[in-house]
Amino acid sequence: MEFDVVQGDIAEQSADALVNAAGTSLEMGSGVAGALRRGAGREINEEATGKGPVDLGEAAVTDAYDLDAEYVIHAAAMPHYGDGRATAESIRDATRNALETADDLECRSLVIPALGCGVAGFDLEDGAEIIGEEIEGYDPDSLEDVRLIAYSDEEYDAIRTATDSQQGEREADR
Repeated sequence: MEFDVVQGDIAEQSADALVNAAGTSLEMGSGVAGALRRGAGREINEEATGKGPVDLGEAAVTDAYDLDAEYVIHAAAMPHYGDGRATAESIRDATRNALETADDLECRSLVIPALGCGVAGFDLEDGAEIIGEEIEGYDPDSLEDVRLIAYSDEEYDAIRTATDSQQGEREADR
């Protein structure tokens, strides 16, 4: 399975499935969710909230509507209660469940953002490292192309630093 870090707006990506950085209510507010909602149309938020709430780390699937994808996988890395902060465990679980859900849907390509690292407050480099570990350790059935997407230059640099250091560690272990 190919894994790469790309920069851009997730709502402008073309893939079988796009991953939404969701909270447990599945309400599509700001950040990645807002970008996907604006690109897909308001129906996506109605469908998503109709499938919530979900447990922390779980994923739900909606149609992608006007996005260039078949599905949006809403991965709940952030609680919509208490302090609303993501944890290493919630990011790991949400990433794994997004990958498994994409495979269950027989997707070949997936674009995933830095789950839990925006409004959910988790450190970006640490979160990217967790997401990268989950992607690298995943044994896919149908997935061939997974892209970890960053929006800003700063986010891209942080994610690239985290994932490049992982790759260097893996190569040193060989």
